[in-house]
Amino acid sequence: MLERLPLFAAALWWGSLSAIGFMAVPLGFATLPSRALAGHLGAVLFAAQTWVSLACGLVLLLSLKKNVAAAGAGKAQGAIILVVLGLLLAVLLQYGVAPRIVARVNLALWHGVGTALYVLQWLCAGALLWRLSGRPKEQADELTHR
Repeated sequence: MLERLPLFAAALWWGSLSAIGFMAVPLGFATLPSRALAGHLGAVLFAAQTWVSLACGLVLLLSLKKNVAAAGAGKAQGAIILVVLGLLLAVLLQYGVAPRIVARVNLALWHGVGTALYVLQWLCAGALLWRLSGRPKEQADELTHR
């Protein structure tokens, strides 16, 4: 079961980024009575997402570190790079960009920067999930040899 933990953490990370950034926050702006209320909800959801990202990233780093030690460089080391990059993007977004968006300082610029950082984090988590889930042939071989 523990060998599947990195895959679960990557799926949770990518899935939560997808659900919050591409569904919950846009729905808030589409349905709540004011943009200010939707903006506040978005800020709260994105802050919570940062904590989910950090927790998943920590689980991934600890799990993948064991894989690097056991198997050497290669696949696990590439995955660690994706995790670290994704975590840096999450922290930069939450503590560097989000305060400027909330303060409405040059909102269009900082909202664009924040969106770009979020999408880059989403791509890192997605690439990591893809990498950890294996290739379809490998999965089919695993299922037939059990």
